[in-house]
Amino acid sequence: MNRLTLLAVGAVGMTVLTAAPAVAATPADVAQTVTSCGGSGLQAGLSTRVCADVTGPTAEFYGTVGLAGPPSPGSPAPQPKELYTTLSVEVVGAGSPVTRAVPVVFTSSAVEVRGQAVSAPCGSTVRATFGVASFPWSARPVVHEVTLTC
Repeated sequence: MNRLTLLAVGAVGMTVLTAAPAVAATPADVAQTVTSCGGSGLQAGLSTRVCADVTGPTAEFYGTVGLAGPPSPGSPAPQPKELYTTLSVEVVGAGSPVTRAVPVVFTSSAVEVRGQAVSAPCGSTVRATFGVASFPWSARPVVHEVTLTC
């Protein structure tokens, strides 16, 4: 093929590709989920954190438990550890917290403890507290608050 033919074929190909633009229509009323996490804490010798997935007027909190740091090279794998976790969620100023207690076994991979989903009016502040205890350590809960902006 000569250059002129190649240019013509390329131009036709580009015309076909641009003739029907691909437009992904997203409904305007679809609420997006925003994830945020509070600061981490050290409980039962492990790193803990509480996070929230907020979608419109609903917030779902969950706690995470992981190693406090990387293991030393050549050290044995951590022994499984029985943990007693509590996750409390409350709408600030609107009643008492809802608490979920979940026993879990931690090995060396991160563990996620899901809590209750809470719906509240826009502008409300929702607070979660995540505690982890394991003999002989008591819980030193971490806290995270979100404001529902809707």
